[in-house]
Amino acid sequence: MSSEIPMRVAVVGATGFQGAAVARLLAERLHRVRAMTRRPEADRPPLPGAVFVAGDLGRPAEVRRFFEGTTHAFVTMPLVYESERVETYAWNVAEAALKAGTVRLVFNANTRIPLGPTDIAAFETRRLAERVLRDSGVPLVVIRPPVYLDNLFSPWNGPALVDEGVLSYPLPESARTAWLSHRGLAEAAFAALTREGLEGRTFDIGGARSLTGGELAAAFGRGLGRAVRYEELDPVAFEHGLARVLGGAAAAGVAGIYHYMASGADPLLMADDDGVSTEVLALDPPPVEEWVARQPWQVWATDADEPDASPHH
Repeated sequence: MSSEIPMRVAVVGATGFQGAAVARLLAERLHRVRAMTRRPEADRPPLPGAVFVAGDLGRPAEVRRFFEGTTHAFVTMPLVYESERVETYAWNVAEAALKAGTVRLVFNANTRIPLGPTDIAAFETRRLAERVLRDSGVPLVVIRPPVYLDNLFSPWNGPALVDEGVLSYPLPESARTAWLSHRGLAEAAFAALTREGLEGRTFDIGGARSLTGGELAAAFGRGLGRAVRYEELDPVAFEHGLARVLGGAAAAGVAGIYHYMASGADPLLMADDDGVSTEVLALDPPPVEEWVARQPWQVWATDADEPDASPHH
């Protein structure tokens, strides 16, 4: 399999931040991208080079129609954490991919997943989707990212960071985390789609570096040229804030990851991958301070005009 041969890629989740990053990279490298969406045209993100196809993951015929004529697929599930719905979505994707003769499907689990079972829907529904896709026989590669740096460039973090030098996030200060950007995810996804001999493998992507909260704040300080301190955000407060944006069910699903991390049950769940993704997927993210230095943080200053956050988070 060669990255030089044009692919026709079905991207499920392209209207979300992670899927959009993958779709943009694929289009930049002159591969054809089909993006499935339920959103009206006016509410779609700018994805030059991508063709939008209306469809719903819960409707098998629409998913099959979306996959027609494609050679590869990248899949990120929506923020849905009901087991039956996720299982249905996964089976619809698997059957459509098999019918289309998909050469390889890359599934982005959207999170690391603990080895043993938990009562956290964000983990268990993604574990379920992985199992469905794998059992279907579709040529599969699974990537499990840690936490995204892009989450920190947001209305919830930006103002306090710019005005007060405070970086707050709902992870314990001591939790070593391999922070990854959406662009880093896209690079890993591209390698997972194109490199030979990866079918059947699962990768905890993120690279070979991980940081505690204090080390993350220090890296932000270097990138911003000012002192920055880390504050642990209460996962309950985080969930309440998220609910105002995503709704209660989705917020509870997302926040479940952070409640689990706060419990201390698996403190290294989001840590580095011992260099496996660096070696196999050629994923070597730049230092955090370099990512920080490239972001237009001043849009979050209290004296700035009201920003449009949607392209950045």
